[in-house]
Amino acid sequence: MKNTISRRIFLGGGSAATLLAASTGAARAQEFSIDAIDNWLRRNGGYSLNPIRPEDATGSVSPANADPYGNRGGQQPMPPSQAYEPQQQQQAIAPRPPLESLIDFPIERVPDSKIKPQFRRQLVQYNGPEWPGTIVVDTKSRHLYLMRDGGQALRFGVGVGRDGFRWQGEAYVGRKARWPRWTPPAEMVARDPHAAPWANGMPGGPDNPLGARALYLFDMTGKDTLYRIHGTNDPSSIGKAMSSGCVRMLNQDIDELYRRVLVGARVVVLNHGT
Repeated sequence: MKNTISRRIFLGGGSAATLLAASTGAARAQEFSIDAIDNWLRRNGGYSLNPIRPEDATGSVSPANADPYGNRGGQQPMPPSQAYEPQQQQQAIAPRPPLESLIDFPIERVPDSKIKPQFRRQLVQYNGPEWPGTIVVDTKSRHLYLMRDGGQALRFGVGVGRDGFRWQGEAYVGRKARWPRWTPPAEMVARDPHAAPWANGMPGGPDNPLGARALYLFDMTGKDTLYRIHGTNDPSSIGKAMSSGCVRMLNQDIDELYRRVLVGARVVVLNHGT
C-alpha cells in the first residue's frame, strides 16, 4: 500500500527537515533534504506554485483561488483542534443579504374570522393631542393608532414587548423597508443555534420574523433605538405581550401603515405598567 505523507512540514536546522509519514495506522519519521521534500510534493500534487487569489465578489471558490488544503483564498488552514469538530459546530454563516428583499412577495391576508374583533383594523374616535400622521402605541390595550384629521384614528391590533422588554417614550420613523432583512442580536446568536446561521442577517421574505414591512424607530438624537414596528409570520401573536420590545402587526396591517406613514413621522409609545 502506498504511504500517505502528512502535509505538515517541520523545518529543522540547516538544510534538513523532518517529514512525518503515516502508513496503515503506524507512524514513522524520516530525514529528507529540502530538495527531496520539494520534489515529492510536486509529484504528488500537494504543492502549488500558483499564488492564492482572493475570493471574488460573490464569495465563490474556483480551483484558481482555492489552496491545496481546500481553504478559501487568503484564509489560514483550520487549526488541528478544530479540523474534526462535528459539522453542526462549524455552521457556515450566510453572506449578508440586502436591507430589503429584491422580490416583493405577495402578502397572504389573514381572514377577519381568525382575528379577535378588538384587534381588527378599524376607524375610531381619538381625542388625544397628537397631530395627524402621528403613531401612538398603547401597550396596555395592545393597539396602535395612526392619527387622522377630525379627532379620528385608524386603529390596529398589535403584539407588544413581554415583561422586562416593554418601553415607553418618543421616537420617529427613521427608515422604512419592504420585506426587510432581520439580524438577530448577538445574545440570541450565542444562545440559539437556530439563529446562529443568520448572524449576518436573514433575507427578507415570508419566513422572516420581521414580516412584510418594517418601520425603524430612531430616538430624537438620530440614534437607532433597535426597536421596530413590523409585520409577523405568526398572526397568533397579535394581542399578546411576547416580543423583545418591538411592535408586531399583521402583515396586511403593517403594509397599510407603511403606505400611509412618512419617514420622519413621530411615534409615541405609552406604557401603563400592565
